[in-house]
Amino acid sequence: MSSFSADTHKSNTIWVKVSEELPSLQECHDFCADPSCGAISSFVGVTRDSFQSKKVLKLWYEAYTPMAEKELRKLCAEAMSKYDLKRVVAVHKVGNCPVGQASVVLVCSSPHRNDGLKGCSYLINELKARVPIWKREVYEGDSDAVWKENIEWKEGKSKRVMVKE
Repeated sequence: MSSFSADTHKSNTIWVKVSEELPSLQECHDFCADPSCGAISSFVGVTRDSFQSKKVLKLWYEAYTPMAEKELRKLCAEAMSKYDLKRVVAVHKVGNCPVGQASVVLVCSSPHRNDGLKGCSYLINELKARVPIWKREVYEGDSDAVWKENIEWKEGKSKRVMVKE
């Protein structure tokens, strides 16, 4: 069964999902397609292979899923009220996320590109600051992994909290 039709929190204009399986970028694009829109903007966050000179093997995400999905719906509605967006997708992976694999997909459709691009930027910044999703970085040759909280905004600056196990 396609992720597009899977049991997720979806309305006619907003689709959010926090799951071990993400829909494809094409499925997210298809959901956002609207004949009144000249732009479909997207952001895809993927696991990179290094952090501060350490080789990253994978990320592991955990979430309080009901609250995360509720907050994502709220963020999508906020983005739609701030920018001229017709449809929005915000999906985030939980569980194992190897290097090169997507952990978050955000897609916005809008009549013009500027609102779609601003909507995606707003969504990723607010997601990192407000949505209860945590990641654990696993490094090569290091028996200690690091749990990282999402970036928290304080006085206009980002602050990353890292806890070594």
